[in-house]
Amino acid sequence: MTTVPAPPPLVEQTVSRLRQALLSNVHRPGDKLKVDHLREQYGCSSSPLREALNRLTYEGLVIADERRGFRVAPISVDDFNDITRLRLTLDIQALEESIAIGDDDWEARAVASFYRLQKVEDRLPDGPTVLNSEWAQLHKDFHMTLLSASTSPRLLQTCSSLFDQAERYRRFSAAHRVQPRSKSGEHEAILNATIGRNRAEATALLTGHITRTQQDIAMIVPLLME
Repeated sequence: MTTVPAPPPLVEQTVSRLRQALLSNVHRPGDKLKVDHLREQYGCSSSPLREALNRLTYEGLVIADERRGFRVAPISVDDFNDITRLRLTLDIQALEESIAIGDDDWEARAVASFYRLQKVEDRLPDGPTVLNSEWAQLHKDFHMTLLSASTSPRLLQTCSSLFDQAERYRRFSAAHRVQPRSKSGEHEAILNATIGRNRAEATALLTGHITRTQQDIAMIVPLLME
């Protein structure tokens, strides 16, 4: 008999729904997040909403102010540069550790995650793939799988949080990008170098992948914020 898994607790559901709304810019940078309005929107009481907002404050997606309540974290080039600086330190560290100690199961999961990402990307029409929610989730899965052989849960948790903070910028800018950027070739090159245990090439490719996004943001965000 197949056991149906229990749904996640209400707070976890609320965190997940709010996080996706923030990443998709349903709630715009700087917007107030009024608990009364969110109760109606998400159909839950104040208690899980406040806990979810506090969790998302810790993740850097929400700002909490004792006098003004909660609001969506603002965006700026300086903030994204700071996110990128940390990713270039922590993601690279996690990738190096994964390359050093990852086993056959880790390699298989990395290949499978790339395959799923590529299959979805192949089905999508021309346009910014990051705006497709299925692709966006598989994109994160791919990157986090590459790092997942690291033995530090805190390092991986921080990498995941930084990825989400960067994701909000990617989606915000992708909607206004003139020429969509195809990432499939970049991902395949990173994968091949990683499972080929070529540490220097893999870290160089991941560094380039991250910094190209930084260059896109530096050009687009100032124009959107005028």
